[in-house]
Formats: sequence, C-alpha cells, structure tokens
Amino acid sequence: MELIRKNIHIDRVKCRAGTQVALEDDINITDIRPDVYQLVQEQGEIVIEELRAVQDHVHVKGKLNFTVLYLSDDDVRKPSSMEGSLPFDEQIYMEGVVPTDGVVVKKELEDLSVGIINSRKLSVQALVSLSLHVEELYDEEAAVELTGEEPVELKRKVIDLAGLAIQKKDIFRIREEIEIPSGHPNIFEIFWMTCDLSDVQFKLSDGRIAIQGQVQLFFLYEGEGEGRLVSWYESMIPFSGILDCQGLREQMVDDIVCSIGHKEIEVKADADGEERVVSLELVLDLDMKIYEEEQTEILSDVYGVTKEINVVTGTAKLKQLLMKNNGRTRLNGHFKVAEGMPKMQQICHSSCVIQLAEVRVVEEGLRITGAAVVESLYATGDTEIPYDSMEGTIPFSYVLEIPGIRETCTWRLETAPCELSVTMTDGEEADVKLVIAFAGIVFDNYEEPMIRDIRVSDPDPEKLGSLPGIVAYIAREGDSLWDIGKRYYVPVSQIREINELAGDEIQPGEKLLIVKGVS
Repeated sequence: MELIRKNIHIDRVKCRAGTQVALEDDINITDIRPDVYQLVQEQGEIVIEELRAVQDHVHVKGKLNFTVLYLSDDDVRKPSSMEGSLPFDEQIYMEGVVPTDGVVVKKELEDLSVGIINSRKLSVQALVSLSLHVEELYDEEAAVELTGEEPVELKRKVIDLAGLAIQKKDIFRIREEIEIPSGHPNIFEIFWMTCDLSDVQFKLSDGRIAIQGQVQLFFLYEGEGEGRLVSWYESMIPFSGILDCQGLREQMVDDIVCSIGHKEIEVKADADGEERVVSLELVLDLDMKIYEEEQTEILSDVYGVTKEINVVTGTAKLKQLLMKNNGRTRLNGHFKVAEGMPKMQQICHSSCVIQLAEVRVVEEGLRITGAAVVESLYATGDTEIPYDSMEGTIPFSYVLEIPGIRETCTWRLETAPCELSVTMTDGEEADVKLVIAFAGIVFDNYEEPMIRDIRVSDPDPEKLGSLPGIVAYIAREGDSLWDIGKRYYVPVSQIREINELAGDEIQPGEKLLIVKGVS
C-alpha cells in the first residue's frame, strides 16, 4: 500500500523583531538659503539603504531625509526651505534569523521636531520605529489517497485552505505633466512639495492586475519677475494602468502593499518657452501576495478489512482566509489658530496622518482606536508672519466587522485618510471633515491532524479470536458507523446494507447487526 500525497504551499512568519531609533543633530543652514526667522512646518521620509541578515541579528542602515519650511529673517519674511538628513546604522537582535533569510521592514516616523538654535542653525530630533519580520514558504504534505490491492476503508475530510499562489515584488510608474493655470506666475523655483497617494485600488483578472488611484500634489514656489512672489498650486491627479501577472486568476484574493518608492519633480518650459509645466514621475513599490482559496479533500483515517493498519499522524499548521473587508468612518473636528498667532486669510493646503493606538480582537471584529492628526498651512496677510500652520487631533474608535474572528487569527490592516476638507469659519477657526478608510485581510490559523504514514501488518490472531462472528450491537452515545466498522474489521457499506440504513447517522440505543469481516 502507498499513500498519495499533495503539497500545500503555506506562508508564515518565522520570526519578528522591532526597535525605536532616536536621532538628533544640529544642522547648519546652507549658504544659499536665507536666515531663519520662524519655523512653519517640517516633513520627513525614511530611506532604507541596506538590510542584511546575519545569525540572530539584522543590520539596518538608512537615513531620515527631512525638509523644513520656514520664514526668512529679512524685511519680506518670504518662506523658504532647507533639506537635510540624519543617518542611522542599527544591529537589531532577531532570534532565529539566518543570513539566507529575506527580511521585511516596516518603517514609521513616530516624531519629528525642529527647533531654532540661531538664525543659521536648527536642532532636529526624530524618533523612527522599525518593525522587522521574516516570512518563510513551506510545503505541508497531505495524504489524499491510498493505493494497493488489499481492501481498506478510507475516511475523508474536506479542509479549507488559503494557499499562497503568487508572491512577487513589482513597480508601477506614474508620469504626468501639469501646466499651472493662468493667473499663476511662471515658476522660478519649487521649494516645498508634498506628494501622497489616495484611494489606491486593485482588481484581479486572468493574468493581469488593474491598478487605479489618485496622487495629491501640492507645492510652494517662487514666481519669476520682480520680487519673486510666492505662490502655490495643488492638484489631484488620477492614474490607472495594467500589470501583467503570470498564473493569476480572477477568483484569487490579493494582499498588495503599495508605497511611493521614488519621486521626482522637474519644471519645464511650455510651448511659449515659459516655465509653467511641472513634470512629475513616481515609482510605486508593490509587494504582492496572491492567495488561492481552495477546499482540499484529505484522508483523516484508514483501517483494513483483512489487514491491521496502524496510522501515524502528525499536526499540520494551516491557515484559511477568514475575510477581506473594507470599512469607512467619518470624522468632524473644529480647530483654532494658536493664541497670539495671526489670523488665517486663506488655507493653502491640508494634510492628515493616521496614528493607531490599538488594534484588538472583539466579538464583532477588529476594534481600531487612534487619532487623525490634521495640519493646515495657511496664508495670513500679516507682513510679520505671512504664513503659518495649525494642527489638531481628532480621536476615533471603529470596529471593522470580521465575523468569526478569534485571538489566534492574524491580519494585515491598512488605514488611509480621504475626502479631507478644512474650511475656514472665520479668521481664527476652521471646520475639519474627513473619512478614514480601513482595509483588512484576516486569516484563521488552525492545527489539523495529518496522516504521515501507515504501517500494515497481519491482524493479531488473539484479538480476532475474541471477536464474535455475528454481533447484535446496541449503539451508544458518541458511536459512529466508522468506529464500529473499524473495531470489527467490517466495511461501513456492509453495515449500512445489512441494517438497511439510508446514511451514516445512528442514534443511541439503535440495534445493529454486525458480521465480522475477518477470522
């Protein structure tokens, strides 16, 4: 007799680690930039330059690139900016990692604070969070059939699986040219820019992935001409495209992480030779996992009619897709300009960052608590402080519905702000409205007994001799035809036929006639 086996592809997290890195340095203003009078805003981006595993440790090398928007210390108080970077080089302990492992790192800028030391020097402090894990792909062997000439009884079971069908990294390029509208001055220099993704969606079809979303672009610039007046421009740029993906089928389930890997902006001349065209190039990094939901029939037990069969079992760690679900919640807030600061004349740009405090399993699904941190850059009309910013926090608590979720489940959750609107009610106050979008994919991890091997031998004569040839059996609580047939070496089909049973269900107290199969 020989077991026929099927390989099941499973991915799992092998090991995890995490750390926080505190960065601090004093940065001199470059010679080409004016003196600092007052800080307005700051932004930062973490860049990983090297990620290398050694035995039980991971070497992470990178830097925090930052940009500071400030008002110059001159008669005009014109806004300007400066850029810099803070390097880091960390050796992080991760038990179980080996040099051949591929390490995945999630980076987050927890805090960025900038202070003025003097008009030519700034103090920059930052807190960077690094979360690392190693994923491994392994094959679990499931017994699905038994071949041979000896008569045997096979018990089968259907299990639900989420097998990893495709795992790959890819990129998607976005190239757009935007011509600033009439009424805006020609561009001399762009000195402050933000670029964010919004409402990115994926749709699977056979062999292809459709991607669509929006890029929110904002920049401040010095205009050409006398005085080089400061202006700004904001645009929501839609994008879409197709990615080829060999082996993909429409009914598969995607888990795709999308982030901006590279961005570049360049000012070009229009048809009249004037600097009014902005060329934007983005490279989106896509980390793709594609799962295939399947129901696989496996052997859960075996017994012989003429032979003794001992089943060797083991425990397999499997997972099934519990649910992929999306949700949204609307938030409202009311912000005020800081006391003593000039009033708002016009809001230039608003942005939002979602900070999660806790994600935990509740009866209905995942309870997500955190806060939306909204920051608005505005023009004041005040010659002393012509630009300033205000910041406010709106707390939230939301349950993403996942019926059947358990503490042993694993998940990946994404949150993103959308439909952000900040509207002035007067020069000192503004109403804030936004929607937070949640996207979660949840897997149920479970253990399943698996047949690893069988050992075939002749039946024990003493054991067979103790069994009567014909038995009038009275069913007890918990009995099944399978257990009874296995005990007396009788096929289940024979018990059904002799007792004229329509199915395998029996009730306690029911009388059955059993005719022994071997002697």
